[in-house]
Amino acid sequence: MRIGFIGMGIMGKPMACNLVKAGYEVLVSNRHMEACDGPVKAGAKAATYKEIAQTCDIVMTMLPDSPQVKDVMLGSGEVAANMHAGQVFIDCSSISPVASKEIAKALEEKGVDMLDAPVSGGEPKAIDGTLSFMVGGRQDLFEKYKPVLSAMGASVVRCGDVGAGNTTKLANQVIVAANIAAVAEGFMLAKKAGVDPEMVFNAIRGGLAGSTVMDAKGPMMIANNTKPGFKIALHIKDLKNALETAHEVGSPLPITVQTMEMMQTLKADGLGQCDHSALAKYYEKVGSATIYD
Repeated sequence: MRIGFIGMGIMGKPMACNLVKAGYEVLVSNRHMEACDGPVKAGAKAATYKEIAQTCDIVMTMLPDSPQVKDVMLGSGEVAANMHAGQVFIDCSSISPVASKEIAKALEEKGVDMLDAPVSGGEPKAIDGTLSFMVGGRQDLFEKYKPVLSAMGASVVRCGDVGAGNTTKLANQVIVAANIAAVAEGFMLAKKAGVDPEMVFNAIRGGLAGSTVMDAKGPMMIANNTKPGFKIALHIKDLKNALETAHEVGSPLPITVQTMEMMQTLKADGLGQCDHSALAKYYEKVGSATIYD
């Protein structure tokens, strides 16, 4: 099975490498082709969008947002125009469910099937192949291509038809953002009250307040480590899609709105490329104190 993977960013590179490790023939492409060097060294082959579209059984994308996926597939990238019946498109990008459905409709006219399969886990889990996939699409397609996704993830769950994967991802991003903000808020309360946030972390992580988010992001806040596993700017993009979707379906997201404003403040302060755990910097700014020593 030949897989074409478009988008060699912070997530796409390790995901493509894990497909190679799993024994698949992998063609990789990117707007700036030098980004393909790592996967090529791992055993992938650099290719053009057209070559991927015409010769691969599966075309996969891992791109920043809806406009980029639509441009690659339906716009200047002309990937859909060069695909043919019998192929499948699997989009691992986190985009609007509306955009997923639009792309799926255009591909259906060519006899090309689609799964939307956004991921959670960030760069560390992309590297070690333990991402969580949230998949939208027909059950038979999901079953057929689940082994491909399992080569990159520890959890692969079908959530419904096309668009359901990205709806699930938006819910995930809302919950993650609120969790990060809550961890930072609690740590700042402790610090201002004279209690070491690291002691608080160790004391509560095994109780009801404990979470995967706290375990991953709490130590980063305490160590003042803002190296991006998932950037604030990208989380802003996801929350924007969540808010737009919520407005369309009439779902209230008041906590998301507040968290979005915190992230926008940090972006304006030049921290958009920092890890989303840098939400702690918002509390440090308004609290006039640091969580770290």
